[in-house]
Amino acid sequence: GDYVVHADHGIAMFLGLEQRKIDDITREYLKLGYAEGDKLFVPIDQADKVNKYIGSEEFMPKLTRLGSAEWNTITSKVRKETQVIAKELLKLYAERRAAKGYRFKVDDELQTRFDETFPYDETPGQIKAILDVKKDMESPTPMDRLICGDVGFGKTEVAMRAAFKAVDSKKQVAVISPITILADQHYKSFVKRMEDFNIRIEMMSRFRSKSEQKIILEKLKKGEVDIVIGTHRLLQPDVKFKDLGLVVIDEEQRFGVKQKEKLKQIRKEVDILTLTATPIPRTLNICLNKLRDITTITTPPFGRLAIITEVRKYSPSLVR
Repeated sequence: GDYVVHADHGIAMFLGLEQRKIDDITREYLKLGYAEGDKLFVPIDQADKVNKYIGSEEFMPKLTRLGSAEWNTITSKVRKETQVIAKELLKLYAERRAAKGYRFKVDDELQTRFDETFPYDETPGQIKAILDVKKDMESPTPMDRLICGDVGFGKTEVAMRAAFKAVDSKKQVAVISPITILADQHYKSFVKRMEDFNIRIEMMSRFRSKSEQKIILEKLKKGEVDIVIGTHRLLQPDVKFKDLGLVVIDEEQRFGVKQKEKLKQIRKEVDILTLTATPIPRTLNICLNKLRDITTITTPPFGRLAIITEVRKYSPSLVR
């Protein structure tokens, strides 16, 4: 019943395994159903050509017609588009490497005071991530670092210290989140942590009325807002900064490719910090190819229990 993709024949529905006897040899086959009731039997030893269809759950894919040119047309079109995006990406990363970024100032007394207001003990992973980010910000090359760590491992604190460092150097910060609720959560955390330091923080999302958004946009342009937190509303053309220095992206894989590139193009010299609990293969690939830097936070905070996943037969006593 699942949708699958055969590398050579396109999108089908998986109809199960079937044993068939051909030339006195009994073999097992994957049975795939295509458009117009066509069936394809794939020998088990060729199963690597068949993959589960991955896509949006709201839109069910259209089954391919077997023997038509449809699948070849789609794949060649996608291949061309992918090459265009890959070229743009490489050009963009090359320009970022060559660009002269802003050199943020070394930690001062104010930054140390802010760091010390963190109510918990930093984990070794967090300390490493914070040091990596600060080192990147103090260098003349624009930062492009991915911080990867489980939920609750303290990625937000790394972002807050980076944001504070940027504001301390008289630069503006944009924190971009994929969901309104997340943006709201970040907004509350940032305000709570920074209220004693006179930092001007605003939020841009559908939780703000049109008139409120208009006022915030004006303040951003004049440099009267230090940190703005919001959803992809911040990527709209009407959002202008007086002096943007750092962009923090939360869970980048939830944004579309076009939105992600807009994030990079905001300013080729701007420092970018990305936070994620689950990097997608493309992001990891970009990091492994040294187009971006990556830091993983692997140490859980004190007292946090590791998540153990087991597949067990259902039983009320086990649940209890």
